[in-house]
Amino acid sequence: MSLKNMLCKHFLKTTQGFSRNILKYYQIINNGSIKEVRNIGIRKVHTTEKSPRILITGGLGQLGTECAKLLRKHYGNENVILSDIIKPTEESLSNGPFIFADILDFKGLQKIVVNYRIDWLIHFSALLSAVGEQNVPLAVRVNIEGMHNVIELAKQYKLRIFIPSTIGAFGPDSPRNPTPNVTIQRPRTIYGVSKVHAELLGEYYHHRFGLDFRCLRFPGVISSDPPGGGTTDYAVAVFHEGLLTQKYECYLEPYTRLPMMYIEDCLSALFQFLNTPKELLQRRVYNVTAMSFTPEELFEELKKHVPNLKISYKPDGRQYIAESWPQVFDDSEARRDWGWKHKYNLEKLVESMIHDVRKNSSSKRSMKEVNSYV
Repeated sequence: MSLKNMLCKHFLKTTQGFSRNILKYYQIINNGSIKEVRNIGIRKVHTTEKSPRILITGGLGQLGTECAKLLRKHYGNENVILSDIIKPTEESLSNGPFIFADILDFKGLQKIVVNYRIDWLIHFSALLSAVGEQNVPLAVRVNIEGMHNVIELAKQYKLRIFIPSTIGAFGPDSPRNPTPNVTIQRPRTIYGVSKVHAELLGEYYHHRFGLDFRCLRFPGVISSDPPGGGTTDYAVAVFHEGLLTQKYECYLEPYTRLPMMYIEDCLSALFQFLNTPKELLQRRVYNVTAMSFTPEELFEELKKHVPNLKISYKPDGRQYIAESWPQVFDDSEARRDWGWKHKYNLEKLVESMIHDVRKNSSSKRSMKEVNSYV
């Protein structure tokens, strides 16, 4: 065989192998659309693009710590800086950088962005729905003034910024089943008002200043972490208290249907959305969801694993909040534009939560104080 033919054969073989490797990489990255994954795969393979430096505010909440673990796995521990104003656990400190960051201190945030050379900002700091209604002035400061600071910071330093929104961004005048991506909102909680404000301001900064603003409206997010004061947190609290005491008193009526999502799906959506090329995004704010169920449906599924579980109902002010929220979320635009797909249904969610809570419950304290509505 001539040298020329040998070189051609070797080049063809190498090219074929390279193509197969890229295809495998597409499949590993995420379950998004072929178009989206191809763009991401090509960018990763053909360039030496550095990993982004990421700041997470409100990082010790339900989403922050799990989000940090996921991002550190992909981008390296030192490239993901967790921040909050509360004292971190030893585990939080051992997994990567942690710093004190007050979102109401603009100059302090500036210093962090400059010193740590931040590229992306993920803003989780917020007072949730039920907690916010008990302290509206504080909710205004944290949820609105704090958001103003981070979004202006992102504009000033040309950061990619992600701010989560919620089903709470809708109100009683919104269509509830299904709730489309664009419709009337008009929420009646300060939490919801602050989220609509963030959505609109982020979209304005995108169109006016070119800010790479991204926002997902999440449903109730279910994880093994203790409840944090949200209206959908009954679906978390029942696992903590039900598995421990074999009983649970629910603060919502049994028929109250709400959209929900397991934490793994939530993080998958967040990671996929953050890495979607901006050319594929027809919107800056998207609904995402996985399922909708009522307390009664959740408890019946849980009783298959905990047959002696005793359920009672004592609705409080959170029932009024829940009745103004969507029952079924329409996330077809996210599925169309950037290939969003969920993995967990109700049955799989319950099985995973039982496993996670039993595995992680080192504390045997009752959750009664979390369920009380003052």
